[in-house]
Amino acid sequence: MRAAIVTFDGFNELDSFIALGLMNRLRPSGWTVEIAGPSQRLTSMNGVTIETQQPLEFANEADIVLFGSGIYTRAIAENSALLDRLQLDPVRQLIGAQCSGTLLLARLGLLADIPACTDLTTKPWVVEAGVRVVDAPFHARGPIATAGGCMASQYLATWAMLRRAGVDATSKALHYVAPVGEKEAYVDKLIDTVRAFIPPDELLL
Repeated sequence: MRAAIVTFDGFNELDSFIALGLMNRLRPSGWTVEIAGPSQRLTSMNGVTIETQQPLEFANEADIVLFGSGIYTRAIAENSALLDRLQLDPVRQLIGAQCSGTLLLARLGLLADIPACTDLTTKPWVVEAGVRVVDAPFHARGPIATAGGCMASQYLATWAMLRRAGVDATSKALHYVAPVGEKEAYVDKLIDTVRAFIPPDELLL
């Protein structure tokens, strides 16, 4: 299973790194989760510079694609030359985004009539793009999911893992990183929130 965490300059570290860390707990099961971006080096909103692991186009090949947010997302959403490098396919890919990343899904035409989550700052721009924003941390329909709030990246990661690895593997991965003394409650909360958006016949055990 290959997953791309689509990341741009000015990115929010919580968005990209939490999903990366959680999903890579499944590496022993054959998962590879990598940061994909438009340039070799990216600098976060707090001045952390990283080297991307894959080019932006890796997202076109990946099984799972998650978009984080950042301080330049609105400008990126207007950069057609950049977005044209992305040719995503919800028929064969799981695609998710959080906060201002939701605006990119809207610009890519992936939301249609699907209600979406985002952060409070981005909400007016997403509404302007013709998307109905819901006041919730997570929402999914079929292969498309959105989340609102920096820490909501854990919901996107949980959703991707549940859809592709199943309840047992996801629970074990989340249990490892959950706070000591709160592990069962933490794991149950994440899985229960996300499972509500996955049809029972599509949920792997």
